[in-house]
Amino acid sequence: MKAIHKPYDEKMQKTVDVVVSDFASVRAGRANAAVLDKITVDYYGSPTPINQVAAISSPDPRTLTIQPWDSSLLKAIEKAIQTSDLGINPQNDGRLIRLAFPQLTEERRKELSRQVKKYAEAGKVAIRNIRRDAVDTYKAMKKKSEITEDDLKEYEKEMQDMTEKRCKQIDELSAKKEAELMAV
Repeated sequence: MKAIHKPYDEKMQKTVDVVVSDFASVRAGRANAAVLDKITVDYYGSPTPINQVAAISSPDPRTLTIQPWDSSLLKAIEKAIQTSDLGINPQNDGRLIRLAFPQLTEERRKELSRQVKKYAEAGKVAIRNIRRDAVDTYKAMKKKSEITEDDLKEYEKEMQDMTEKRCKQIDELSAKKEAELMAV
């Protein structure tokens, strides 16, 4: 890869990484601590992710336990989970919070599948925007006579190839996540 493309390729990779983390936050039928990554709790006046104020473990494939380091946070964590779009009712026993992940209904699977598609499409739009910014930069360079017309065409083609590669990568990740969601 040419050095001129490196910053745009790095931005595209970061976009793919964000999409992967979004996919991880969509719960499938198994307990996964990543579903709690976007849920924050008010901790001494600042919104803090749950995994930074509590130990999260999975004693079995369908259960997560959350044990806060400060027991005064139990109610706040419980409320944050209830108000999130996770769809699980937390059980607070005074020491820790249990999240029991039920089997997903067909309707919920389809809803989550649509959410995965939204994340994938948002990622692809971001990648296409990065391509547009790169091409605009290359056109400005051409206008200033820093590169030739042939260089411009070559850079545009290479940027298009990078865009197609990253979009294909997102499509593959999306298909894999949807298959995981639809598996019974």
